Formats: sequence, C-alpha cells, structure tokens
Amino acid sequence: MTHVGILAHSTGGAALCFLEYCNEAYRRTGRNEHPDVTLDYIAFGASMPAWDAGDYAAVRSTLAVSVDRLARAGAGFFVCPDNTAHLALEAPGPDLALPGLHIADAVAAQAVADGRKRVAVFGTRYTMDSDLYPRALAAHGIATEVPEAADREILNRIIFDELVNDVLTEESRKECLRVIESMAARGCDAVALVCTEFPLLITPDVSPLPTLDSTRLAARAAYEVAVGERPLPTWRGGPS
Repeated sequence: MTHVGILAHSTGGAALCFLEYCNEAYRRTGRNEHPDVTLDYIAFGASMPAWDAGDYAAVRSTLAVSVDRLARAGAGFFVCPDNTAHLALEAPGPDLALPGLHIADAVAAQAVADGRKRVAVFGTRYTMDSDLYPRALAAHGIATEVPEAADREILNRIIFDELVNDVLTEESRKECLRVIESMAARGCDAVALVCTEFPLLITPDVSPLPTLDSTRLAARAAYEVAVGERPLPTWRGGPS
C-alpha cells in the first residue's frame, strides 16, 4: 500500500477529500483501515495576491513547498483537492517532489463512464475562464459549457465570500440551482462541481443535473492508487 499525500489549497475541499478517502476504505472493507495519509496546507490566503495578479509561478512555488513536505513525510504521490490550484501546478517549472493525480482526469474518467456528452463547468472564475476542463473533457469527445458572465461572477462570489469560510446558505443554494437549470436548458447533461467546496452546497438529490463531484472523485481515485487498484501517477506538474 502507498502512503497518500493530500496537497491542500482550500479548507473545505481538503477536509472533504480527507474524509472521503478514509470513508472509502470503510465502505469497501468494513474496517477503519486505510493506507497512511498526510495532509499539508499552506493557507491559501497567502497566495491570493498572486492569483489576482495572474502570477501562477508564484503559486506553484508555494504549492511545491507542500509537496516537498509530503515527500519528506513519506507519501508516494499526492492528490490536490483544489481545481484552481491545478492551473498553477500546470505552470512551467521544476518537477514536483512527488507525482500527482490530476483532478481533471478523475472527473473526465467519470464523465466518460457516465456517457456524458455536454458538461457544465462550475468553479472559481479562474477555473471557469481557463481551458482546464474544456481540454480534459474534449480529449474524450465531451463538450463543455460555462455559465454566462454574470452567473460566473455570482458563483465566484459564493465560493470566496461563503464556501471557503464554511458558510452555507439556502439563498446561495437556490442561486446555484437556478444556474444549473439554465445550463440544462442549454443542453448540458451533467454539471462538474469543480470548486471542491461546491459539493458541500449542491448535493445530487437537489441538483437539476447529475453531478460530477470533483472532490469525492479525486479522493476515491487516490484510495484506488494507494491500494494498488490504479497505477501510480507519473505527472509531476507542468502541462498535463
């Protein structure tokens, strides 16, 4: 079994990933036993000026410190339960100290398994404005859509003003569901929740579209790698 490193970059998503990883072992084995796991978290607030400046190299350098610490703790690979962080991890730079699972690959694999054809992308403005998910899903022949500009700003505000601070309101849930309905009207057959805090607010039982929960998908993929059901990843940052 392989020691897992969780490279955290936002609080709620990292906590949910940790819980899902541990719970996956119990669901599969009926025992509270799983491969070792270490979580490292440099508070994301320190990186926000770099995000706002588009300085992905600076963010990558900060994340690389966490990867180094995970390697020293004995992890054999890392999973990063933060989609936006992958924009920085994909930036050019030295190889990271550990190979990592790419969260978009986990989401794309589930979309393929579910037979999806057109997926709505819900995340931070950084993620929605990027080619991270269009590229990952297009590699499998799956189209993507993002909300209209005004709705993207609403989603981004909900993430940074509320979700990352563990604030969950019914008003914001209704706003998210309204936007999902608009994406269904545009022909989407699923919504990718690619801010890892969104699954705390939008659950499958209330969503107008089937959800692709990036947080839980990444956690389950990490468990499968750790127990040898999937090969160790080879990606060490840079273009995926």
